[in-house]
Amino acid sequence: MAGEAVVGVHVPAREATPGQKGLKAGALGFVSSVVIGVASTAPGYSLAASLGLVVASVGLQAPAIMWVAFIPMLLVATAYYCMNRVDPDCGTTFSWVTRAFGPWAGWLGGWAIIVADVVVMANLAQIAGLYSFLLVGADGAAASTFWVTLVGVIWIALMTAICYIGIELSARTQWFLLAAEIVTLAVFAVVALVKVYSSHPAHALHVSADWLNPFAISSTSALIDGVLVAVFIYWGWDSLVSVNEETEDAERVPGVAAVVSTLILVGIYVVVSIAAQAYHGGQFLVDNSDDVLSALGKDVLGSPWNKLLIVAVLTSASASTQTTILPTSRTSLSMAAHGALPRHFGRIHPRFLTPGPSTLWMGALSIVWYVGLTIVSENILFDSIAALGLMIAFYYGLTGFACAWYFRRELLRDWRTFVLAGIAPLVGGLMLALVFVKSCIDLANPANSESGDSWLGLGPPLVISIGFLVLGMVLMLLQWQAAPGFFRRRTEVAPVGALEG
Repeated sequence: MAGEAVVGVHVPAREATPGQKGLKAGALGFVSSVVIGVASTAPGYSLAASLGLVVASVGLQAPAIMWVAFIPMLLVATAYYCMNRVDPDCGTTFSWVTRAFGPWAGWLGGWAIIVADVVVMANLAQIAGLYSFLLVGADGAAASTFWVTLVGVIWIALMTAICYIGIELSARTQWFLLAAEIVTLAVFAVVALVKVYSSHPAHALHVSADWLNPFAISSTSALIDGVLVAVFIYWGWDSLVSVNEETEDAERVPGVAAVVSTLILVGIYVVVSIAAQAYHGGQFLVDNSDDVLSALGKDVLGSPWNKLLIVAVLTSASASTQTTILPTSRTSLSMAAHGALPRHFGRIHPRFLTPGPSTLWMGALSIVWYVGLTIVSENILFDSIAALGLMIAFYYGLTGFACAWYFRRELLRDWRTFVLAGIAPLVGGLMLALVFVKSCIDLANPANSESGDSWLGLGPPLVISIGFLVLGMVLMLLQWQAAPGFFRRRTEVAPVGALEG
């Protein structure tokens, strides 16, 4: 594929608008958009890896944390809805922040998306490799770093190829992977709750409404710690907005789908967390926090049906691997089309109508990052993943602030605009700013890193985050010197009546 011809569609910075980049317009419908948004968050894997940590922070109020952590995501989703109505550009945060705060802030917003996606690919690939072996009972290979890494690389290459070939194939693949994941999680939740009330497993608990009450949490500090863990299991739904230029009714459907996908996610997370802690109690989840679903699988579903939960985590990680490629390739495509990256990244494959070079670069960089850090140090790999929270909170929060500022002259036009474009995005941005600051404080402590090492007196995850920021600023300055046109753009405000109709 890498050798196939591509055709450039670079547009001068001031003329780059949605629809001119050459992507296949109208290829996705509303349901496909929602599927991409839900699949991108990897709900099966997210629950398996984080539920035990949430219970360790807040006890049996874990389901409450699931819906509390959903609030900033919903509020930021309204920012995506409003900004997409005015500017359905596949660059999302990059394009919107550029309009509101200028090209320098917009460039860093786009860079944060690219870095976060490349970094998380290593984690997703490792999970996909590990669970591929666990599914077939090859425990020896699952314990081998070499074989897990090799299969992880194959997963990245496979999903890159699917994204390269076409957006319709990507969507069809997501339908299959997400269906397998959601059905398995639903079966698990139903069977677990039925057994709680019929066969009374050891340490089982009857469901209590108090589990959904965040005010029952013992302290504010515990509440914040729980939200810090849970808020990032919602990350990824914005992938569906990054394919807005390939979606029917591009100004409306992606924004609505973003809100709907977050609502579906909160339902999944609350129901499954209730079923999981009801079956064996909270302490069991804490003791098996590395993978609570596999730990519960044999008791809830029995053998060999417990393999279904391995399928859920595997399909979750592989689906998210694919959908993580989509926003990165579209962000770099948009940045190139606006003159913020070299023109090479703005080329579209003439047959598949996908961002050919950007997609291949995303896959290649992900493989290099994953294999390189695995060889150097798995601790550094895990520390880089811990740094993800800062990048996510940064660009989500920045999008919320950008929306409120961009629509500032329209906010008093009517209550709908005031709430959707002003209050909701601003509050969501502030909540994520709090998460960002708290994460910085936590990650500054070397004890909170995978290795426990101190780099320059700070925790490795925070140093890695700072390193990516410095690298981004260097690359931004180099692009400014090479092509200063984009960086002369002025800030804008929303047109009159932008959200009417």
